[in-house]
Amino acid sequence: MIPQWLSVKDEYVPKEEKSSYIEKSIFSLIKTLSIIRQDKYKNKDKLIYSLNPTLKVLSNIAIIICISISRSQIYLLVIEAFALGNLLLMEKKMIKRILARSLIFPFITLAALIPSMLYGNIYNSLLLFQKILVTILLMNLLSHNTKWSEISKSLKLLFVPDIFIWIMDITIKYIVLLGEHSIDLFYALKLRSIGKAPGKYNYITGIMGNLFIKSYSMSEEMFQAMECRGFVGEYKTKVNLKFIKLDYLYLIMVVILIGLAINL
Repeated sequence: MIPQWLSVKDEYVPKEEKSSYIEKSIFSLIKTLSIIRQDKYKNKDKLIYSLNPTLKVLSNIAIIICISISRSQIYLLVIEAFALGNLLLMEKKMIKRILARSLIFPFITLAALIPSMLYGNIYNSLLLFQKILVTILLMNLLSHNTKWSEISKSLKLLFVPDIFIWIMDITIKYIVLLGEHSIDLFYALKLRSIGKAPGKYNYITGIMGNLFIKSYSMSEEMFQAMECRGFVGEYKTKVNLKFIKLDYLYLIMVVILIGLAINL
């Protein structure tokens, strides 16, 4: 005998959920992870990508130091022309992204400097605006045309402590791992969300707690693995110091810019 309740047609229709916070969270996480992962798929045919990464990192640091101590707008205009020349060597989609990220904060700073400019401090205000603009532009260029791993390796030449470089590398790797885990959690939440849930935002705290437990367990496993392999805190990386003709040309340009900073 089939129970009577099994023969009754289920006419339950869940209420539609208007909020798309789960989808937005998934898409934002995927977008963030894609930016980190794009290091593996950079277009090596472009000249800017074929430059020695160590040379690019050290050159950018030297140029930024020159920018910070310079008091000449002419020199800053020369650096801006140099940065724009590097920008034009990037892909079109990268150019738009870099410009969008590089212009927001400098113009906010310029708006904050308007009262100072009204009181006659125009030169220093515009000088500060130029410094912020070109510094952010150079750093965005470096982050888009150089791998994160190569940047961390180059820090060895600047006598940065090994533990700092190691923490940097591990942080980037674990951001990807925990990001993938959080995406799985959001997908699981989406599959289990039927209809309108009154306390939907309370699930976020559960996801955060799960991520904390996951990160803690992963850190314990990594510590045990490092202990078994005899890790003593020394972080060894091989820095690429092999230059090609293009690297020497880039180096000459950087030396000229540093010389201009001294003369101007």
